[in-house]
Amino acid sequence: MPFIMLTVLIDMVSIGLIIPVLAPLVGTFTGSQTDQAFWYGIVSLAFGLANFFGSPILGAASDHFGRRPVLLIGFTGLALSFFVTGLATALWMLIAVRLVSGALQANAAVAQAYVADISSPSERAKRFGMLGATFGMGFVLGPVMGGLLGHISLHLPFFVAGGLAILNSLYGIFVLPESLPKERRHPIDWRKANPVASLKRLGEVQGVGMLVAVIGLSSLAQFILHTTWVLYTTFKFGWGPKENGWSLFTIGVMAVLVQGGLIRVALKRMAPQRIAVIGLVSSAVCYLLWGLATQGWMMYAIIVLDIFGMMVSTSLQTLVSTAVDEHSQGRTLGSVASLNSLTAVAAPVIGSFLLQMTAHFPHGDWRIGAPFYLCALLQVAATVLAFRHFRRHPSVVMPASTEAPSS
Repeated sequence: MPFIMLTVLIDMVSIGLIIPVLAPLVGTFTGSQTDQAFWYGIVSLAFGLANFFGSPILGAASDHFGRRPVLLIGFTGLALSFFVTGLATALWMLIAVRLVSGALQANAAVAQAYVADISSPSERAKRFGMLGATFGMGFVLGPVMGGLLGHISLHLPFFVAGGLAILNSLYGIFVLPESLPKERRHPIDWRKANPVASLKRLGEVQGVGMLVAVIGLSSLAQFILHTTWVLYTTFKFGWGPKENGWSLFTIGVMAVLVQGGLIRVALKRMAPQRIAVIGLVSSAVCYLLWGLATQGWMMYAIIVLDIFGMMVSTSLQTLVSTAVDEHSQGRTLGSVASLNSLTAVAAPVIGSFLLQMTAHFPHGDWRIGAPFYLCALLQVAATVLAFRHFRRHPSVVMPASTEAPSS
Protein backbone atom coordinates (compact mmCIF):
# COMPACT_ATOMS: atom_id res chain seq x y z
CA MET A 1 0.00 0.00 0.00
CA PRO A 2 2.68 2.64 0.78
CA PHE A 3 4.25 2.14 -2.67
CA ILE A 4 1.04 2.55 -4.67
CA MET A 5 -0.22 5.38 -2.44
CA LEU A 6 2.91 7.43 -3.09
CA THR A 7 2.56 6.77 -6.82
CA VAL A 8 -1.08 7.92 -6.79
CA LEU A 9 -0.21 10.97 -4.67
CA ILE A 10 2.38 12.23 -7.16
CA ASP A 11 0.03 11.43 -10.03
CA MET A 12 -2.88 13.36 -8.52
CA VAL A 13 -0.77 16.34 -7.51
CA SER A 14 0.38 16.66 -11.12
CA ILE A 15 -3.22 16.39 -12.42
CA GLY A 16 -4.53 18.76 -9.74
CA LEU A 17 -1.96 21.39 -10.71
CA ILE A 18 -3.60 22.06 -14.09
CA ILE A 19 -7.27 22.14 -13.05
CA PRO A 20 -7.42 25.84 -12.03
CA VAL A 21 -5.56 26.98 -15.16
CA LEU A 22 -6.73 24.83 -18.09
CA ALA A 23 -9.99 26.76 -18.60
CA PRO A 24 -8.26 30.18 -18.36
CA LEU A 25 -5.61 28.93 -20.81
CA VAL A 26 -8.34 28.00 -23.29
CA GLY A 27 -9.74 31.49 -22.73
CA THR A 28 -6.52 33.02 -24.06
CA PHE A 29 -7.38 31.57 -27.48
CA THR A 30 -11.01 32.80 -27.48
CA GLY A 31 -12.72 36.17 -27.60
CA SER A 32 -15.73 35.74 -25.30
CA GLN A 33 -17.00 33.74 -22.34
CA THR A 34 -19.41 31.87 -24.62
CA ASP A 35 -16.55 30.80 -26.93
CA GLN A 36 -14.41 29.90 -23.93
CA ALA A 37 -17.12 27.59 -22.57
CA PHE A 38 -17.54 25.93 -25.99
CA TRP A 39 -13.84 25.26 -26.63
CA TYR A 40 -13.14 24.19 -23.08
CA GLY A 41 -15.87 21.61 -23.59
CA ILE A 42 -14.18 20.40 -26.78
CA VAL A 43 -10.78 20.11 -25.07
CA SER A 44 -12.33 18.12 -22.22
CA LEU A 45 -14.29 15.99 -24.68
CA ALA A 46 -11.10 15.02 -26.52
CA PHE A 47 -9.57 13.50 -23.38
CA GLY A 48 -12.74 11.67 -22.36
CA LEU A 49 -13.34 10.22 -25.83
CA ALA A 50 -9.81 8.84 -26.15
CA ASN A 51 -9.91 7.53 -22.57
CA PHE A 52 -13.19 5.73 -23.23
CA PHE A 53 -11.54 3.57 -25.88
CA GLY A 54 -8.17 3.32 -24.16
CA SER A 55 -9.14 2.41 -20.58
CA PRO A 56 -10.51 -1.15 -21.13
CA ILE A 57 -7.53 -1.99 -23.36
CA LEU A 58 -5.04 -0.74 -20.78
CA GLY A 59 -6.98 -2.50 -18.00
CA ALA A 60 -6.84 -5.80 -19.91
CA ALA A 61 -3.16 -5.18 -20.69
CA SER A 62 -2.48 -4.81 -16.95
CA ASP A 63 -4.06 -8.25 -16.38
CA HIS A 64 -1.63 -9.69 -18.95
CA PHE A 65 1.61 -7.72 -18.55
CA GLY A 66 1.21 -6.58 -14.93
CA ARG A 67 0.18 -3.28 -13.34
CA ARG A 68 3.59 -1.62 -13.27
CA PRO A 69 4.31 -1.31 -17.03
CA VAL A 70 0.82 0.05 -17.74
CA LEU A 71 1.23 2.65 -15.00
CA LEU A 72 4.53 3.70 -16.60
CA ILE A 73 2.74 4.20 -19.93
CA GLY A 74 0.22 6.41 -18.16
CA PHE A 75 2.89 8.55 -16.51
CA THR A 76 4.58 9.01 -19.88
CA GLY A 77 1.29 10.08 -21.45
CA LEU A 78 0.71 12.61 -18.68
CA ALA A 79 4.19 14.12 -19.00
CA LEU A 80 3.72 14.49 -22.77
CA SER A 81 0.31 16.08 -22.25
CA PHE A 82 1.52 18.61 -19.70
CA PHE A 83 4.60 19.78 -21.57
CA VAL A 84 2.88 20.12 -24.95
CA THR A 85 -0.09 21.90 -23.34
CA GLY A 86 2.27 24.37 -21.67
CA LEU A 87 3.91 25.06 -25.04
CA ALA A 88 0.66 25.18 -27.04
CA THR A 89 0.16 28.17 -29.33
CA ALA A 90 -3.21 27.17 -30.80
CA LEU A 91 -6.41 25.40 -29.76
CA TRP A 92 -5.83 22.47 -32.12
CA MET A 93 -2.65 21.64 -30.19
CA LEU A 94 -4.58 21.44 -26.92
CA ILE A 95 -7.17 19.16 -28.51
CA ALA A 96 -4.56 16.90 -30.15
CA VAL A 97 -2.49 16.40 -27.01
CA ARG A 98 -5.57 15.67 -24.90
CA LEU A 99 -6.51 12.93 -27.39
CA VAL A 100 -3.07 11.32 -27.06
CA SER A 101 -2.88 11.59 -23.28
CA GLY A 102 -6.44 10.28 -22.86
CA ALA A 103 -5.62 7.18 -24.91
CA LEU A 104 -2.52 6.43 -22.79
CA GLN A 105 -3.90 7.21 -19.34
CA ALA A 106 -5.69 4.68 -17.12
CA ASN A 107 -3.73 5.27 -13.93
CA ALA A 108 -6.72 5.39 -11.57
CA ALA A 109 -8.20 2.07 -12.76
CA VAL A 110 -4.82 0.30 -12.72
CA ALA A 111 -4.05 1.67 -9.25
CA GLN A 112 -7.40 0.30 -8.04
CA ALA A 113 -6.58 -3.09 -9.58
CA TYR A 114 -3.18 -2.93 -7.86
CA VAL A 115 -4.92 -2.45 -4.51
CA ALA A 116 -7.33 -5.31 -5.27
CA ASP A 117 -4.30 -7.55 -6.05
CA ILE A 118 -2.79 -7.07 -2.59
CA SER A 119 -6.03 -7.02 -0.55
CA SER A 120 -8.50 -9.65 0.59
CA PRO A 121 -12.19 -8.97 -0.22
CA SER A 122 -12.84 -7.89 3.39
CA GLU A 123 -9.99 -5.36 3.21
CA ARG A 124 -10.88 -3.77 -0.10
CA ALA A 125 -13.40 -1.19 1.12
CA LYS A 126 -10.94 0.03 3.73
CA ARG A 127 -8.02 0.11 1.31
CA PHE A 128 -10.02 1.72 -1.48
CA GLY A 129 -10.83 4.35 1.14
CA MET A 130 -7.10 4.80 1.80
CA LEU A 131 -6.55 5.14 -1.94
CA GLY A 132 -9.39 7.66 -2.11
CA ALA A 133 -7.73 9.63 0.70
CA THR A 134 -4.54 9.70 -1.35
CA PHE A 135 -6.49 11.02 -4.34
CA GLY A 136 -7.87 13.67 -2.02
CA MET A 137 -4.41 14.57 -0.70
CA GLY A 138 -3.33 15.11 -4.30
CA PHE A 139 -6.21 17.53 -4.65
CA VAL A 140 -5.17 19.26 -1.42
CA LEU A 141 -1.73 20.01 -2.79
CA GLY A 142 -2.23 20.17 -6.57
CA PRO A 143 -4.97 22.75 -7.18
CA VAL A 144 -3.74 25.27 -4.63
CA MET A 145 -0.21 24.99 -6.06
CA GLY A 146 -1.66 25.31 -9.57
CA GLY A 147 -3.72 28.34 -8.53
CA LEU A 148 -0.73 30.11 -7.00
CA LEU A 149 1.58 29.25 -9.91
CA GLY A 150 -1.14 30.17 -12.40
CA HIS A 151 -1.38 33.57 -10.73
CA ILE A 152 2.21 34.07 -11.89
CA SER A 153 1.82 32.47 -15.34
CA LEU A 154 -0.90 30.29 -16.85
CA HIS A 155 1.79 28.10 -18.45
CA LEU A 156 3.94 27.50 -15.36
CA PRO A 157 1.71 24.84 -13.69
CA PHE A 158 1.88 22.65 -16.81
CA PHE A 159 5.68 22.51 -16.73
CA VAL A 160 5.72 21.75 -13.00
CA ALA A 161 3.09 19.02 -13.55
CA GLY A 162 5.18 17.55 -16.38
CA GLY A 163 8.19 17.43 -14.09
CA LEU A 164 6.19 15.56 -11.45
CA ALA A 165 4.96 13.06 -14.07
CA ILE A 166 8.59 12.37 -15.05
CA LEU A 167 9.46 11.95 -11.36
CA ASN A 168 6.66 9.42 -11.06
CA SER A 169 7.99 7.51 -14.07
CA LEU A 170 11.41 7.28 -12.44
CA TYR A 171 9.82 6.16 -9.17
CA GLY A 172 7.88 3.50 -11.07
CA ILE A 173 10.99 2.25 -12.86
CA PHE A 174 13.30 2.04 -9.84
CA VAL A 175 11.05 1.63 -6.77
CA LEU A 176 7.44 0.55 -7.42
CA PRO A 177 7.07 -3.27 -7.17
CA GLU A 178 4.77 -5.35 -9.35
CA SER A 179 1.56 -6.49 -7.60
CA LEU A 180 0.31 -9.15 -10.04
CA PRO A 181 2.29 -12.43 -9.96
CA LYS A 182 2.83 -14.20 -13.28
CA GLU A 183 0.67 -17.18 -12.35
CA ARG A 184 -2.38 -14.88 -12.05
CA ARG A 185 -1.91 -13.20 -15.43
CA HIS A 186 -3.80 -14.18 -18.56
CA PRO A 187 -3.80 -13.23 -22.26
CA ILE A 188 -5.73 -10.25 -23.55
CA ASP A 189 -9.14 -11.14 -24.96
CA TRP A 190 -9.58 -8.38 -27.55
CA ARG A 191 -13.29 -9.07 -27.87
CA LYS A 192 -13.72 -8.22 -24.19
CA ALA A 193 -11.26 -5.32 -24.28
CA ASN A 194 -13.33 -3.12 -26.59
CA PRO A 195 -15.33 -0.57 -24.57
CA VAL A 196 -18.80 -1.67 -25.67
CA ALA A 197 -18.15 -5.34 -24.85
CA SER A 198 -16.50 -4.44 -21.55
CA LEU A 199 -19.52 -2.41 -20.45
CA LYS A 200 -21.90 -5.20 -21.47
CA ARG A 201 -19.87 -7.75 -19.55
CA LEU A 202 -19.75 -5.47 -16.51
CA GLY A 203 -23.55 -5.29 -16.48
CA GLU A 204 -23.78 -9.10 -16.63
CA VAL A 205 -21.64 -9.67 -13.51
CA GLN A 206 -23.71 -11.23 -10.72
CA GLY A 207 -24.48 -8.60 -8.09
CA VAL A 208 -23.59 -5.65 -10.36
CA GLY A 209 -26.40 -5.32 -12.93
CA MET A 210 -28.21 -2.02 -12.36
CA LEU A 211 -25.17 -0.62 -10.51
CA VAL A 212 -23.72 0.10 -13.96
CA ALA A 213 -26.46 2.70 -14.50
CA VAL A 214 -25.98 4.05 -10.96
CA ILE A 215 -22.25 4.47 -11.52
CA GLY A 216 -22.89 6.03 -14.92
CA LEU A 217 -25.39 8.61 -13.68
CA SER A 218 -23.34 9.49 -10.62
CA SER A 219 -20.16 9.71 -12.69
CA LEU A 220 -21.87 11.94 -15.26
CA ALA A 221 -22.91 14.33 -12.47
CA GLN A 222 -19.39 14.35 -11.05
CA PHE A 223 -17.78 15.00 -14.43
CA ILE A 224 -20.22 17.82 -15.19
CA LEU A 225 -19.17 19.29 -11.84
CA HIS A 226 -15.47 18.84 -12.66
CA THR A 227 -15.69 20.31 -16.15
CA THR A 228 -17.83 23.31 -15.16
CA TRP A 229 -16.58 24.23 -11.66
CA VAL A 230 -13.86 26.67 -12.74
CA LEU A 231 -15.93 28.40 -15.44
CA TYR A 232 -19.05 28.40 -13.24
CA THR A 233 -17.29 30.16 -10.36
CA THR A 234 -15.63 32.53 -12.82
CA PHE A 235 -18.92 33.47 -14.47
CA LYS A 236 -20.93 33.64 -11.22
CA PHE A 237 -18.47 35.07 -8.69
CA GLY A 238 -15.64 36.44 -10.85
CA TRP A 239 -13.09 33.99 -9.40
CA GLY A 240 -9.63 33.54 -10.95
CA PRO A 241 -7.05 30.69 -10.76
CA LYS A 242 -6.07 31.54 -7.18
CA GLU A 243 -9.63 31.51 -5.83
CA ASN A 244 -10.44 28.32 -7.72
CA GLY A 245 -7.25 26.74 -6.44
CA TRP A 246 -8.29 27.37 -2.84
CA SER A 247 -11.80 26.03 -3.42
CA LEU A 248 -10.39 22.83 -4.90
CA PHE A 249 -7.95 22.69 -1.99
CA THR A 250 -10.96 22.62 0.34
CA ILE A 251 -12.51 19.75 -1.65
CA GLY A 252 -9.21 17.87 -1.33
CA VAL A 253 -9.02 18.40 2.43
CA MET A 254 -12.56 17.07 2.84
CA ALA A 255 -11.77 14.09 0.61
CA VAL A 256 -8.76 13.23 2.77
CA LEU A 257 -10.79 13.48 5.98
CA VAL A 258 -13.65 11.40 4.54
CA GLN A 259 -11.68 8.75 2.66
CA GLY A 260 -8.85 8.59 5.19
CA GLY A 261 -10.96 8.14 8.30
CA LEU A 262 -14.67 8.91 8.28
CA ILE A 263 -15.56 6.25 5.71
CA ARG A 264 -13.95 3.57 7.86
CA VAL A 265 -16.05 4.70 10.81
CA ALA A 266 -19.14 4.59 8.59
CA LEU A 267 -18.26 1.12 7.29
CA LYS A 268 -18.12 -0.23 10.84
CA ARG A 269 -21.75 0.70 11.30
CA MET A 270 -23.29 0.43 7.82
CA ALA A 271 -22.95 -1.72 4.71
CA PRO A 272 -21.58 -0.06 1.53
CA GLN A 273 -25.07 -0.24 0.00
CA ARG A 274 -26.58 2.04 2.65
CA ILE A 275 -23.64 4.45 2.49
CA ALA A 276 -24.05 4.66 -1.28
CA VAL A 277 -27.75 5.55 -1.06
CA ILE A 278 -27.23 8.15 1.68
CA GLY A 279 -24.31 9.61 -0.27
CA LEU A 280 -26.34 9.90 -3.47
CA VAL A 281 -29.09 11.79 -1.63
CA SER A 282 -26.50 14.06 0.01
CA SER A 283 -24.91 14.78 -3.38
CA ALA A 284 -28.25 15.65 -4.96
CA VAL A 285 -28.96 18.22 -2.24
CA CYS A 286 -25.47 19.71 -2.42
CA TYR A 287 -25.55 20.06 -6.22
CA LEU A 288 -28.80 22.00 -5.90
CA LEU A 289 -27.32 24.24 -3.21
CA TRP A 290 -24.17 24.91 -5.27
CA GLY A 291 -26.33 26.02 -8.17
CA LEU A 292 -28.36 28.35 -5.94
CA ALA A 293 -25.36 29.85 -4.12
CA THR A 294 -25.23 33.65 -4.30
CA GLN A 295 -21.91 34.24 -2.50
CA GLY A 296 -18.53 32.55 -2.92
CA TRP A 297 -18.28 31.52 0.75
CA MET A 298 -21.39 29.39 0.30
CA MET A 299 -19.47 27.08 -2.06
CA TYR A 300 -17.07 26.28 0.78
CA ALA A 301 -19.87 25.64 3.27
CA ILE A 302 -21.59 23.19 0.91
CA ILE A 303 -18.30 21.34 0.28
CA VAL A 304 -18.03 20.70 4.02
CA LEU A 305 -21.63 19.49 4.17
CA ASP A 306 -21.19 16.83 1.46
CA ILE A 307 -19.49 14.24 3.68
CA PHE A 308 -21.54 11.21 2.62
CA GLY A 309 -21.47 12.33 -1.01
CA MET A 310 -17.71 11.81 -0.97
CA MET A 311 -18.21 8.17 0.05
CA VAL A 312 -20.33 7.17 -2.95
CA SER A 313 -17.52 6.31 -5.36
CA THR A 314 -15.63 4.12 -2.87
CA SER A 315 -18.81 2.29 -1.84
CA LEU A 316 -19.84 1.49 -5.42
CA GLN A 317 -16.28 0.58 -6.37
CA THR A 318 -16.09 -1.86 -3.45
CA LEU A 319 -19.33 -3.56 -4.49
CA VAL A 320 -18.12 -4.04 -8.08
CA SER A 321 -14.61 -5.19 -7.14
CA THR A 322 -15.91 -7.78 -4.67
CA ALA A 323 -18.35 -9.18 -7.23
CA VAL A 324 -15.55 -10.46 -9.53
CA ASP A 325 -12.70 -12.94 -9.08
CA GLU A 326 -9.06 -12.04 -8.53
CA HIS A 327 -8.13 -12.77 -12.16
CA SER A 328 -10.44 -10.10 -13.58
CA GLN A 329 -9.73 -7.08 -11.38
CA GLY A 330 -7.80 -5.14 -14.03
CA ARG A 331 -10.33 -5.76 -16.82
CA THR A 332 -13.32 -5.10 -14.56
CA LEU A 333 -11.97 -1.90 -13.03
CA GLY A 334 -10.83 -0.92 -16.51
CA SER A 335 -14.46 -1.36 -17.58
CA VAL A 336 -15.56 0.91 -14.75
CA ALA A 337 -12.93 3.43 -15.89
CA SER A 338 -14.27 3.12 -19.43
CA LEU A 339 -17.78 3.81 -18.13
CA ASN A 340 -16.43 6.85 -16.33
CA SER A 341 -14.68 7.91 -19.54
CA LEU A 342 -17.96 7.58 -21.45
CA THR A 343 -19.57 9.97 -19.01
CA ALA A 344 -16.49 12.18 -19.36
CA VAL A 345 -17.27 12.31 -23.08
CA ALA A 346 -20.83 13.46 -22.47
CA ALA A 347 -20.14 15.78 -19.51
CA PRO A 348 -18.19 18.55 -21.29
CA VAL A 349 -20.71 18.61 -24.13
CA ILE A 350 -23.62 18.97 -21.71
CA GLY A 351 -21.83 21.25 -19.24
CA SER A 352 -20.35 23.61 -21.83
CA PHE A 353 -23.72 23.86 -23.61
CA LEU A 354 -25.46 24.87 -20.38
CA LEU A 355 -22.71 27.37 -19.56
CA GLN A 356 -22.90 28.84 -23.06
CA MET A 357 -26.63 29.35 -22.58
CA THR A 358 -26.09 31.20 -19.29
CA ALA A 359 -22.71 32.93 -19.82
CA HIS A 360 -24.33 36.30 -20.61
CA PHE A 361 -26.17 36.54 -17.29
CA PRO A 362 -24.71 38.91 -14.64
CA HIS A 363 -22.61 37.73 -11.68
CA GLY A 364 -24.74 36.05 -9.01
CA ASP A 365 -27.64 35.15 -11.29
CA TRP A 366 -29.22 31.84 -10.19
CA ARG A 367 -29.61 30.67 -13.78
CA ILE A 368 -25.84 30.27 -14.17
CA GLY A 369 -26.22 27.23 -11.89
CA ALA A 370 -28.00 25.24 -14.64
CA PRO A 371 -25.24 22.55 -14.83
CA PHE A 372 -25.59 21.88 -11.11
CA TYR A 373 -29.37 21.62 -11.26
CA LEU A 374 -28.97 18.91 -13.89
CA CYS A 375 -26.41 17.14 -11.66
CA ALA A 376 -28.94 17.11 -8.83
CA LEU A 377 -31.52 15.44 -11.09
CA LEU A 378 -28.98 12.84 -12.20
CA GLN A 379 -28.19 11.96 -8.58
CA VAL A 380 -31.90 11.62 -7.79
CA ALA A 381 -32.25 9.16 -10.68
CA ALA A 382 -29.16 7.26 -9.48
CA THR A 383 -30.64 7.07 -5.97
CA VAL A 384 -33.85 5.51 -7.25
CA LEU A 385 -31.97 2.88 -9.28
CA ALA A 386 -29.58 2.11 -6.42
CA PHE A 387 -32.47 1.63 -4.00
CA ARG A 388 -34.18 -0.77 -6.42
CA HIS A 389 -30.94 -2.71 -7.01
CA PHE A 390 -30.15 -3.12 -3.32
CA ARG A 391 -33.66 -4.35 -2.60
CA ARG A 392 -33.04 -7.15 -5.14
CA HIS A 393 -29.47 -7.84 -3.95
CA PRO A 394 -29.42 -7.22 -0.17
CA SER A 395 -26.26 -7.65 1.87
CA VAL A 396 -23.99 -8.46 -1.07
CA VAL A 397 -21.07 -6.96 0.81
CA MET A 398 -20.75 -6.83 4.58
CA PRO A 399 -19.12 -3.90 6.42
CA ALA A 400 -15.38 -3.91 5.90
CA SER A 401 -12.88 -5.44 8.30
CA THR A 402 -11.68 -2.99 10.90
CA GLU A 403 -8.23 -4.51 11.28
CA ALA A 404 -5.26 -2.29 10.74
CA PRO A 405 -4.07 -2.28 7.16
CA SER A 406 -0.93 -4.20 6.28
CA SER A 407 1.55 -3.15 3.63
